[in-house]
Order: sequence, then C-alpha cells, then structure tokens
Amino acid sequence: MASDKATIKQTYPLPLYNYRVTVGAETIGFAEVSGLSLAYEEVIYKHGLSFVMGAKIIPGMRQPIKLTMKRGIIKGKDLLSRWVRDAYADPFKTATQDILVDLCDETGAPVVRWKVLGALPTKIDAPTFDANSNEVAVETIELVAHGLQIEYL
Repeated sequence: MASDKATIKQTYPLPLYNYRVTVGAETIGFAEVSGLSLAYEEVIYKHGLSFVMGAKIIPGMRQPIKLTMKRGIIKGKDLLSRWVRDAYADPFKTATQDILVDLCDETGAPVVRWKVLGALPTKIDAPTFDANSNEVAVETIELVAHGLQIEYL
C-alpha cells in the first residue's frame, strides 16, 4: 500500500534529539534528560473470603520522580548552582520549580510535554577533570519531584 508524504509525517515517530527544557521561566539547553517516569507500588489486597473471590491488585503509593539532567558548563550561567545554593540556604523557603520538557517536531513546535511539578535539586556534580581529554565540561544535576504530567499537544 502506497503512503503519501502527509500520512508518513503523521505516523512516523519523532526524533529523540529535538527537545527543549524550561526551568521556571528560563529555557536551558541540556545534553541529556532522564528519569521522566511514573511508577506506583502495587498492593495485593486479600479479602476475608479471598479463597472464593481471589486476591486483587490495587495501586499503592506513587514513587517520587527522580530526574537527572546533564548540560555543558557555560561562562556566567550559574542558574543550576544558584538554585541548589538557594534551596538549602533557607530550607523553609519554597525552592521548588516546575520543569517543562517538550519533545518538538521539525518546526520546533512542542508535540509532547512532560511537566515535572515541584522539582527540588538534591545533587549537583562537577565534571571529571582530565588533562588528557578534550571533551566538553558537563555538569549533572539530580532532582526529586512530587508530580509528573504528560500532555500530547
């Protein structure tokens, strides 16, 4: 069966590399984003007459979202380290931020959006320094969040 260009464009999977990350109100370029997953504990419920009715599996507590993002270090761009510093300087001040990860089409328009709600930084890693390497300096930030919403736009 022959397909036309429009049909192929509608049904072909989106490339993974075309995404945009927004932290708070600022769009930041990240080389890698991982951990966008929802997981729930399963609870096996047995009623008193389980030998008759059988056991039921019901959803339990949602696991926290653990997000890892990596980016190249840029002169004068200390948003992530400032966020970590401010979050733990005053623990009673709300230091959480919402993060948007948009998977975009070839025109740059978002097609799928992951909203990470209430993200709090838990760890920031400096790059590994090696005098024999010519790689880009990459910092890693780990976050924990309480909510994740997925929207198909």
